[in-house]
Amino acid sequence: MKRIVTLLAASVLVFSCSAGTSDQDKTEKTTSEREKIETGINIGQRAPELVFESPSGEKIALTSLRGQMVLIDFWASWCSPCRMENPKLVKTYQHFKDKEFAEGSGFTIYGVSLDKAKESWLAAIEKDGLEWQSHVSDLKGWNSVPAAMYGVRGIPMNFIIDGKGIIVAKGLRGEYLDNKLKEFLK
Repeated sequence: MKRIVTLLAASVLVFSCSAGTSDQDKTEKTTSEREKIETGINIGQRAPELVFESPSGEKIALTSLRGQMVLIDFWASWCSPCRMENPKLVKTYQHFKDKEFAEGSGFTIYGVSLDKAKESWLAAIEKDGLEWQSHVSDLKGWNSVPAAMYGVRGIPMNFIIDGKGIIVAKGLRGEYLDNKLKEFLK
C-alpha cells in the first residue's frame, strides 16, 4: 500500500510539472513569438523602421508613433491622383484620430513625400490641409530611400500598421481605407 501511495504521489508530481505552463512561461513565449515576427512589407510582418526629416529638419521615426494605428502614405505634390486623394485622407484622419482600436489608441498618418523640391512639398501640405504632424521626405523623388524600402513603384501607395508596428493592410484608398480601419475599432 505504501508503495502504491508513493508511486501515485510521484505520478502526480511528474504530471503537474509537465502538464501546465506557468504565467512566466506564457509571458516568455509571447515575448519570443513577438520577436519572431519578420520585418517586411507584407501583411502580418513588422513594418521596416523609417527615420527621415520633417519640413523643419527634425528626424521623425515611424516607431515614435507606436501605440497608434498609422497609415504610412507615400505621395508627392506633383502626383495628381495623390492630390485628389488628399481631401479624403484629411476626412479619414479627422474621423479616426481619436478612436480606440483593438491594437492602438488613436490614428495618425506618416506622410512620405517623393518630392524633390522642398517648396512644392510644403506648399502641397499647406494647400491640401494635411494637418497631421508626421511629414517626412529625403527629397530624392523616385530615388527615395523609404519608397525603395517599401517596394513602392507607384503612388499614391499606403500601408496601415497597428499599434505594435505590424502591417495589417496596404494599398487602400477612400471608402476602402475607412472600412478597413472600422474593422480594427474596439
